[in-house]
Amino acid sequence: MKELILIAISAIFVENFVLSKFLGICPFLGVSKKTSTALGMGGAVVFVITLSSAVTWAANKYLLESYGLTYLQTIVFILVIAALVQFVETVLKKVLPTLYSALGIYLPLITTNCAVLGSALLIQERQYTLLNAVVFGFASAVGFTLAMVLFSGVRERIETSEIPIAFQGLPITLIAAALVSVAFVGFQGLFGL
Repeated sequence: MKELILIAISAIFVENFVLSKFLGICPFLGVSKKTSTALGMGGAVVFVITLSSAVTWAANKYLLESYGLTYLQTIVFILVIAALVQFVETVLKKVLPTLYSALGIYLPLITTNCAVLGSALLIQERQYTLLNAVVFGFASAVGFTLAMVLFSGVRERIETSEIPIAFQGLPITLIAAALVSVAFVGFQGLFGL
């Protein structure tokens, strides 16, 4: 139990995909203009990364390792994630149309989110068990969502601030992202990880 808690805390705060590992930067910068869109994207990411963590773990364990094909991990994981997102989208459209409409365009966008593939590859690199893999996937997605929501608040605040012309737009966004990232570095000392 202690190991699972450490994995979760580490994935959310210390090894945050966006602010520490720089995975998922495109949606972080592109979808974080409003808190509502950041929450929508974050919810879809939590759902897909948690599910894909279990599926890619099983594919690696029972298919790739069994037949000595681990060198195909990246290609297989990309295909599994794309197929999984497509399958989830189809099922949600038929079974839960309200959830499907709530996730909206975020579900297809996740197929190209490198945080999903990064999570699957890190799970295999660290040789997690299935339970550890699912906890890591869920926690890393929660960390992704936390970073998106925090940064969306910062960006909403920036929109109402007076900013010198040279810093308007992308420059101030990157500076703000760097400052939020530096704030998360403090968690390394706090949790002693």
